[in-house]
Amino acid sequence: MNPIQDYRDFYANYIVRSEGSSNQELIAAFATVQREHFVGKGPWPISVGSGYMTTISDDPRLLYQDILVGLATDRGINNGQPSLHARCISACEPRSGESVVHIGAGTGYYTAILATLVGVSGSVAAYEIENDLADRARSNLSHLPNVTVLNASATEVPVPMADVIYVNAGATHPPPSWLDALNLGGRLVFPLTPNDGPGCMLMVTRLGDTRYAASAIMRVAFIPCVGARDDASSKTLAVALGAQSHNTVRSLRRGTPPDNSAWCVGKDWWLSTSEAE
Repeated sequence: MNPIQDYRDFYANYIVRSEGSSNQELIAAFATVQREHFVGKGPWPISVGSGYMTTISDDPRLLYQDILVGLATDRGINNGQPSLHARCISACEPRSGESVVHIGAGTGYYTAILATLVGVSGSVAAYEIENDLADRARSNLSHLPNVTVLNASATEVPVPMADVIYVNAGATHPPPSWLDALNLGGRLVFPLTPNDGPGCMLMVTRLGDTRYAASAIMRVAFIPCVGARDDASSKTLAVALGAQSHNTVRSLRRGTPPDNSAWCVGKDWWLSTSEAE
């Protein structure tokens, strides 16, 4: 049987290249970070449809596939699909020395990927609202000096200024505090999702004090982000998703009245099909 690093290398190349990227730093990060370190002891529950099936053994080689591994199956919380995260992390392109805020860190697997990309000269502040998962993340990430784990809601406490804010829980709208925390050139990537059905992974890039480019990366479904959801925004978003392609989004506007380029209009924010002004 091949050594486990062969499986990690194949997995890393597959999930990154299958999403249209040849980013060598991202491939190296996925090949280096050991997934088994973050998902508990095997055999592991694997998400299938509306339930789970169990791996045939506790051989960690089984984890190096594009699969969802259950972390807290009673709450439907999984270690997210690697190819989805490969595409989204590739889109926001965390770079050496940058500061990252990771919201919905789970047990820390993708936090470790982000920390590897920004290196020792960068930093990652990881927020996880579930007490048990935050404890596991803190333990799992203790070997990384550039990571801080906070057992808190990133909608209820201030988040630090960041070059990348990477969110792994669905929001019906972009909280103003997240937009305000972006450095110039900073990228916010979050699942913009209604209460029912999938939404899209939206990337917002701060171009100026009040100028934001925006684009949808892909269709996604995520567990809800506590504190970043309301029914009115959900209904408006669901209508927009049903009426037009998310691929036409080009900018996010704040504090201005919507015009005929509006794709979705929320409270004090709206998405436009026109480029940022």
